[in-house]
Amino acid sequence: MIMTTSQTRSHSGLAEDLRISIARLSRRLRRQGSHSLTITQYAALAAVNQHSSMTPRELAEHEKVQPPSMTRVIAALEEQGLLERKPHPTDGRQVVLNATDRGRALVKEERRRKEAWLSQRLKELTPEEQAILRQAAPILQKLSKA
Repeated sequence: MIMTTSQTRSHSGLAEDLRISIARLSRRLRRQGSHSLTITQYAALAAVNQHSSMTPRELAEHEKVQPPSMTRVIAALEEQGLLERKPHPTDGRQVVLNATDRGRALVKEERRRKEAWLSQRLKELTPEEQAILRQAAPILQKLSKA
């Protein structure tokens, strides 16, 4: 498909608008959290919590960071009692990571705070704006996985 100059400008303008808006929204949501963890630490803990258990390598791949960086993140989460290592059930050379009860509770509370804040902001929108966002949500999710 050949795009016209106006379509190209339109796409780049949309990309810029979305980038700025999503970045601002992301920062606002992060501010609703407890601030006890770094962004990377929280993302790692949430990923382990979501997947029940992961090896350190799986976690590094999931978060798209180098294993040595993830090792430091894991150590910090363990030190805070949010993550624990257990022997791998089939490979004695590896360990699996699990969120502790405290880690699961922290993830749950962080999500509750952020969703409460966002829910309140959504109530401030018109029904038409809310409908547009309902339609946009799956598209944004698709973009986030690209």
